[in-house]
Amino acid sequence: MRYYPKPLARLIEELERMPGIGPKSAQRLAFHILERPEQDARDLADAIVEVRQKIRCCSRCFNFTDIDPCAICADERRDRATMCVVAEPRDVLAMENTGEYAGVYHVLHGLISPLDNIGPEQLRVGELVERVRAGGVEEIIIATNPVVEGEATASYLAGVLKPLGVKVTRIALGLPVGGDLDYADQLTVTRALQGRTEM
Repeated sequence: MRYYPKPLARLIEELERMPGIGPKSAQRLAFHILERPEQDARDLADAIVEVRQKIRCCSRCFNFTDIDPCAICADERRDRATMCVVAEPRDVLAMENTGEYAGVYHVLHGLISPLDNIGPEQLRVGELVERVRAGGVEEIIIATNPVVEGEATASYLAGVLKPLGVKVTRIALGLPVGGDLDYADQLTVTRALQGRTEM
């Protein structure tokens, strides 16, 4: 990057800090921004500043929002007896995109990871317990990713929540549509068997 003008090199470096953006992608994005009309760059910059200034966590579910409570928590049509616990705000979107879930959410903002010094106290677990203790919740659906940290978090939450008298369930995990059994790992096939439903 020593041959790039300083402003362009700086933009590439900043873009490279984004998750999933490597050096080549950062360069492509930087050149794309440079080749677009100046107003497009201003609109992008304004959108970045606006999202940093206006987006905050919902005081109920801790999802990202620009209003409090968020649109999901404020929606009276949602089933408040069912609460889906997810690790990150982007997981709410994944659940909503299914069109199958009509309950409320609780976002932990991470997963338990002793190697990274992240325990329950660094997550929104205390607030989850408070919401359950307040009453009205009958089922907690734990929808964390099937990774070591997701499994550890799910087990921990089940241990904390079951004594509060709520039903605790875990989303079924298994084979993707179009997947082949012979390419799936043992844990995936085991989860697919355990999560089977009657036809």
